Amino acid sequence: VQLQASGGGLVQPGGSLRLSCAASGSIASILAMGWYRQAPGEQRELVAVITLEYTGGRTNYADAVKGRFTISRGDAKSTVYLQMNSLKREDTAVYYCNAVAVVPGSYYGTDFWGKGTQVTVSS
Repeated sequence: VQLQASGGGLVQPGGSLRLSCAASGSIASILAMGWYRQAPGEQRELVAVITLEYTGGRTNYADAVKGRFTISRGDAKSTVYLQMNSLKREDTAVYYCNAVAVVPGSYYGTDFWGKGTQVTVSS
């Protein structure tokens, strides 16, 4: 399973960015996809997650991004987007796409990670 993320970059405080992540490979089903971030010297933390199978698109957000970020899924259900509005300097981090996917022959979901994409909020 491969996760291809895109959309990071440099933006001024108050600006917006949209991250995209597409999953590909040998996948039986994707249970959930989400975004995590890691700032320098900090631990990786959950930003937002959306379920894709069985529970119909439930979302969960970190308190720090509620009301500013929106996670959504594409029609193909193997793509997720993270719309980030009203960005703050403290949102600066490397953002990682995550998928919990069931591969053929397995009964359990496994975590897969994409390469990170840098988001820098600075004037």
